[in-house]
Amino acid sequence: MATSDVKLIGAWPSPFVMRPRIALNIKSVGYEFLEETLGSKSQLLLESNPVHKKIPVLIHDGKPICESLVIVEYIDEVWSSGPTILPSDPYDRALARFWAAYLDEKWFPTMRSIATAKEEEDRKALIEQAGEGVMMLEDAFSRCSKGKGFFGGDQIGYLDIAFGSFLGWLRAIEKMNGVKLIDETKTPSLLKWATSFSSHPAVKDVLPETEKLVEFAKVLAKFKAASSNS
Repeated sequence: MATSDVKLIGAWPSPFVMRPRIALNIKSVGYEFLEETLGSKSQLLLESNPVHKKIPVLIHDGKPICESLVIVEYIDEVWSSGPTILPSDPYDRALARFWAAYLDEKWFPTMRSIATAKEEEDRKALIEQAGEGVMMLEDAFSRCSKGKGFFGGDQIGYLDIAFGSFLGWLRAIEKMNGVKLIDETKTPSLLKWATSFSSHPAVKDVLPETEKLVEFAKVLAKFKAASSNS
């Protein structure tokens, strides 16, 4: 299938934008990456996603597709000749979708709150809550992977993409707070998985470096402070 008319509206620090980028790489689909600027929304973004007005948006043959996991499923269905992303078994597919929803609705919002917590006590409670979530994901990994290297088995799948897209920010938050959420003692399987995922050819060139994200977090905090004071 021709890939010349595939565009992705996004920004390099966004874990949600990483998801379609990884999926496109897995399927060996060439695409044009249209970078959004912090603090502004392009006309193309506003026209392509008038409901949420947010990234990522995949534009394929002139038609926009929104929401990161919806885009991943679309990529899996459209470029069906490449490696499969969603599990073929209905139960495994439901399980992967369940944990992906948990990540987006519960776990990542907790992680994001760590960076904005003003009181040390609140920050510690959020870190503990995020750590409990990682422990649950360690258990989920053993069930989903069935003894293999990825949530998807022998290769990167839907849940690998859903969780792995947060690894850059997870490491940045660990560094900024002097904690370890994924370690050899409590989450040995996830630690091994994270190393394999990060070094995968479809991932390594789009996963942001920890130091770069730490610096971006400082810029973002200043930007938000300036916006709230204006």
